[in-house]
This record gives sequence, C-alpha cells and structure tokens, in this order.
Amino acid sequence: MSQLPQLLDNVAALTAAAGLLYGGTLAVVALTSVLAPTAERRRDARSTLTILIRRRRSG
Repeated sequence: MSQLPQLLDNVAALTAAAGLLYGGTLAVVALTSVLAPTAERRRDARSTLTILIRRRRSG
C-alpha cells in the first residue's frame, strides 16, 4: 500500500509528458499547415491536423 503514492506520481508524470508531446505535435502540424512552402504540403498538414483533433461523438 505504501507504493501507491509513488505509482500515482509516476502515472501523473507520464500523463503530463504524453500531453505535452501531443500538444507539441499539434503545434508543429498547425504551423506547417500555415507556413509550408507548397500548397500540397499545406493540404497534407491540414489533413493530418484534422485527423489528430477529430472529436469522437458519444452515443
């Protein structure tokens, strides 16, 4: 039972790291969708961004 707080701290740290990585990925793709030098790359980046931020509908 004494290891539970340590385990929860580790899980919280991993969750935070995963969130930061996902947020960073979204930021890079969003910037690419605006600043890419060719229209094809901008279109591909927008498609990727749409996939990454797709919302799931419940029900």
